[in-house]
Amino acid sequence: MPAALPSAQPSPAPTRDPAWLGRVFWLGAAAVLLWPLLVATEFKPWILVERDNLKVTGQFLASFLPPAHSAEFLAMVAREAWRTVAIATAGLTLAFIVAVPLTLACTRVLSVSALSGRMARGPALLRQVVRLLLIVLRSVPELVWALVFVRVVGLGPTAGVLAIALTYGGMLGKVYAEILESGEPHATHTLLRNGSSRLQAFFYGLLPQNAAELTSYTVYRWECAIRSSVVLGFVGAGGLGQQLDNSMKMFNGGEVFTMLAVFVLLVALADRVSAGLRRALG
Repeated sequence: MPAALPSAQPSPAPTRDPAWLGRVFWLGAAAVLLWPLLVATEFKPWILVERDNLKVTGQFLASFLPPAHSAEFLAMVAREAWRTVAIATAGLTLAFIVAVPLTLACTRVLSVSALSGRMARGPALLRQVVRLLLIVLRSVPELVWALVFVRVVGLGPTAGVLAIALTYGGMLGKVYAEILESGEPHATHTLLRNGSSRLQAFFYGLLPQNAAELTSYTVYRWECAIRSSVVLGFVGAGGLGQQLDNSMKMFNGGEVFTMLAVFVLLVALADRVSAGLRRALG
């Protein structure tokens, strides 16, 4: 009988992580890159725990108590909270109306001339112009748009609605186009090659496979619009933010605390609604 081969001995376990050198290198590189940024921003978190600053912080937080809770004030807060939701919803609806046609105009998958492999010069130029418009809309913060519209239409919710509509229209249009172009284009191209219009190819080819993702992102943007509508109130665009700004200027900490608590509840409610809609779509 042939002699039995000696059994292979298991290799000893490494005594140290074989990838430690690479991790140390990248951590060091990140620290080298981050340090100039911290210096430029004068980031000094230890100032927060200095004795004098802790004393001032404690006095400031103590001014928030007790929270304002009179019936008249709570009724006003409820009314302004509802107005804040209305500003966000109306603004996002207008943003959706702005974004949809711009999305259809700049989505390459819906281009008939691109079926041959290269888009014609006219449609390609139109697509670049629309993408530039989307860049302009979303590059200008809604706070800046609100300042412009407060000068044009005066103080009130209208300025907030228009500001959200423009900035969020650019955001929705960009992301909508990216979602549509990342999907499977076979069904859409087949419809276009067989004589379907661009709208038919969109509704029967692109939309069914991307509807859940498009809706999920739209709902998320509605949640963000509620937060933005509060910030816009600080420049006179109405809603809960404008009342919060008035109370802060009057150094009325109790009213500020109550409105901040209502705002937290408002954002939590929007988060629950958006989560429920995402689950329903999923």
